Amino acid sequence: MKATFNNLPSHGTSQRYIGLMSGTSLDGIDGVLVHIQKTASSLRLQVEQHAFTPFDAAFRQVLMALNTPGDNELHQAALAGNHLARLYAQICARLLDQASLAPSQVVAIGAHGQTVRHRPLEFDADPAQGYPAVGYTLQLNNPALLAELVGIDVVADFRTRDLAAGGQGAPLVPAFHQEVFGKPGHTVAALNIGGISNVTVLQADGGVIGFDCGPGNALMDHWCQQHTGQSFDRGGQWAASGRVIPALLSALMAEPYVHAAAPKSTGRDLFNPRWLAQHVQAHPGAAADVQATLCEFTAQVCAQDVKRYASAARELIVCGGGALNDFLMQRLAAPLPGVRVCASDQRGLPPLQVEAAAFAWLAYKAVHRESASLKSVTGAQGARVLGAIYPR
Repeated sequence: MKATFNNLPSHGTSQRYIGLMSGTSLDGIDGVLVHIQKTASSLRLQVEQHAFTPFDAAFRQVLMALNTPGDNELHQAALAGNHLARLYAQICARLLDQASLAPSQVVAIGAHGQTVRHRPLEFDADPAQGYPAVGYTLQLNNPALLAELVGIDVVADFRTRDLAAGGQGAPLVPAFHQEVFGKPGHTVAALNIGGISNVTVLQADGGVIGFDCGPGNALMDHWCQQHTGQSFDRGGQWAASGRVIPALLSALMAEPYVHAAAPKSTGRDLFNPRWLAQHVQAHPGAAADVQATLCEFTAQVCAQDVKRYASAARELIVCGGGALNDFLMQRLAAPLPGVRVCASDQRGLPPLQVEAAAFAWLAYKAVHRESASLKSVTGAQGARVLGAIYPR
């Protein structure tokens, strides 16, 4: 089914969903109210409302700490999940108020949760019993509390079903990208640059490939916060003022993950401040030059994967916060001659709404018991219905 973002017709099955996304950038929560209408030949989506709330510095620090082993983790994680659910509830209330809707007029909320660990297919293989490794992925959340606070069914825990089927559990958005960005007969690439970057290749024959490229904004944001006190490098202006450090860039590009074959997924378990500090210590430079190098690293990793897996693509649709970084977009386009690199708003959906809209769509798929994963993306044994439903 093809998705569009034009005015919805008045006939057919029409429902509203809320999508909530707080990504690895740790900047805050994007929430969208999405009108979904299924007709005989298409699924049409329209984002009716968008709201954002930032994380305060203290909560961001808690989440950052939970990305690595520490003291009293279970207690801290549980309380962080409660706090996140309350922030989610506030976003939902704002969306309902903006749209003048009652909770009963929304079918369900798709709440991703906050990823703090992602180690799929690791640790727990038992060959004697014939059990392959499953590993784990952990998204902090309290969907039961969210359902209680808002009075709307909540769909959460989207990733673990794919892990149980032998998949990576990530990325989840390629199936949504296929729904909204696909062009029959054309190869199109979609790139989400959040804290981590992930690419989707929508092939001309209908096939889909998708995986995590590597770091997106996470390392740049950390370095910017550490050296300027700003939470991110607005427009990439600070990076543009520096010069790439060749030895540091070579060391970053030597990371085995960025050259590994798909399917693959990653997170702050690998690309974290400790990993960065080790490389900068070995190849030091001025702070602005390090920022320029990190920007170039993200651009080269993403462009490398586009060339490797989407050589036939003539369009690269970029979403996530990275799409608002003008310098990063320039550096991304430089090694991709002949490819139109554009932000997703040129295809009808603003960059900061795409992932939240994807989780509204995933909630729709779960409610209707329709599969939403792609074997070609995660490497699972097959497509699965994703998410657990917490009734209001």
